[in-house]
Amino acid sequence: MQDRPTVDELLAAIEHFLDAEIVPNVPGSRGFHARVAANAIRIVRRELDLQEEHLRDEWQRLDSILGSAELPAERKTLLAELRSRNEALCALIRDGKDDDLALITEHVRETVRDKLAVSDPDLLSRSAPLDRPPPVP
Repeated sequence: MQDRPTVDELLAAIEHFLDAEIVPNVPGSRGFHARVAANAIRIVRRELDLQEEHLRDEWQRLDSILGSAELPAERKTLLAELRSRNEALCALIRDGKDDDLALITEHVRETVRDKLAVSDPDLLSRSAPLDRPPPVP
């Protein structure tokens, strides 16, 4: 592990280079692909910044639905076990055993909000609040 530059500093430098040097000076599809690459770097930076908190929060919400389980210490194990727990949640819903629909709905809303905070925070801020159900037609 290196002290400096940090992973975030390296990604920020690449992002700046793409945004300031490449995108304005390269027309056509290459400029477009540079914008896509810069955006991908922004997503990676947000993921690195928010992932630990989001994974822990998702685990805790699933605890309230599926029952408590010990939070794995290793990230790789945590990701695998979260996938398994979400599959269990899907099975509960498919089987009609969704006793606390409000709790499940809140979990899904929060999980979607966390994912949008990483992938497209501007869309999240422009969208209707996720804490309100959509109007019924």
